[in-house]
Amino acid sequence: MHDREMFMSIIDEALSSGGDFAEIFLEDRENNSINMVNDKLENAVSGRDQGAGIRVIDGLKSIYVYTNDTSKEGLAECAKKAAGAVGKVRIQQSSELVEVNVQNSHEVISAPSSVSNKKKVEVVRKAYARAKGYSGEIIQVSVGYVDSDQRIWIMNSEGYMAHDRRIRTRLYIQSVAGSGSENQTGFEGPGMSKGFEMFEEIDAEKHAEEASRTAVTMLNAKTCPAGRMPVVINNGFGGVIFHEACGHSLEATSVAKGNSVFSGKLGKKIASECVTAYDNGTIPNAWGSINIDDEGFKSCNNILIENGILKNFMIDRLNGKRMGMKPTGNSRRQSYRYAPTSRMTNTYIASGQSGREEIINSVNEGLYAKKMGGGSVNPATGEFNFAVAEGYLIRNGSIDKPVRGATLIGKGSDILMKIDMVGSEVKLGQGMCGSISGSVPTNVGQPILRVSEMTVGGR
Repeated sequence: MHDREMFMSIIDEALSSGGDFAEIFLEDRENNSINMVNDKLENAVSGRDQGAGIRVIDGLKSIYVYTNDTSKEGLAECAKKAAGAVGKVRIQQSSELVEVNVQNSHEVISAPSSVSNKKKVEVVRKAYARAKGYSGEIIQVSVGYVDSDQRIWIMNSEGYMAHDRRIRTRLYIQSVAGSGSENQTGFEGPGMSKGFEMFEEIDAEKHAEEASRTAVTMLNAKTCPAGRMPVVINNGFGGVIFHEACGHSLEATSVAKGNSVFSGKLGKKIASECVTAYDNGTIPNAWGSINIDDEGFKSCNNILIENGILKNFMIDRLNGKRMGMKPTGNSRRQSYRYAPTSRMTNTYIASGQSGREEIINSVNEGLYAKKMGGGSVNPATGEFNFAVAEGYLIRNGSIDKPVRGATLIGKGSDILMKIDMVGSEVKLGQGMCGSISGSVPTNVGQPILRVSEMTVGGR
């Protein structure tokens, strides 16, 4: 990349018309994707994206300009535009850049560029064959493979300069089961902050079979009854409810402006005593992990809720200024085209004291949500509506018949108070989370848990 003196001159240009802080974010990313539908390789695409974003913060005002021209002239023009939006007399002086050595906690053995497309396609084909061959009721299978190799450089007016590299790999399988009159789907999407060696740790064919099993099970399931009832939510991707209905409301993006149901509640009880929750970006090789965030702050294990008490939020630099609180290493963005803001990494409810069978046996009549699907949430109120991708009725303390069409309806703050049993085994599920700074990889998770009562939509 370019030399240190050049970056210092760009930062000076960004501060030339005033501002308290200036920052350069440089990115060079290689992406690969392979998709197969109905035993046909639809595409195999490789691409590279390179660019930079320059941000100037003036008080609580932020100006962000980006460009795909990373030459000295291109960056200078970008900095000039950012400075022009401030329009004051310069007061703040920038510090000399000192490079920080970023410790890598996510070892990669086989970088995507070192693996041929032939090997990647082989994984896709095997997964497809297993999913399609599961049952004659499987009418369609889609399998996708993606990897990315992202290199970033961050420099700012406080003298910070650092470089990091992030490699991620993911496989996703969607199976459709059909009876002629209706269809049901199953989905699996394992991913890690690893290279191709991920497939030595996860069994792609097993995940493919699981996607088809879910689809066939739901195709032959009865319709879920509606009403208020106890709900047992499985571990792993069941944590998407906490992520959506509560996690977004704990991001400084909404908290700092008073647009969160949890604004002003630091140190207060917001959940039952059996609930402890973390956002932990330091888990080695986890899908949502980072060494440093997109402002250069070191990732950390941030305790959000401890025994029901709100302990902290997920905080970026700008919103930290608004709140009078320190950043927590949660500032993220999809690419250089987005200004950063507070985002989740690996967010989960911690393990509790109850056993799986103990939790299920405690329910006389209720719903077991084995797998969660998509949904919607209002971060300001925490109100949510989530589809259950695979559900079962619980009768007399045992899992009974599968049911389909179930939805979980409620309010995040209410559900947190009604979690009264938490299992001992935490499992994480992979996803992509969207917000104002784009789409970023995140893990959701929890142990199996019981909500004493909530609204279940059905028929």
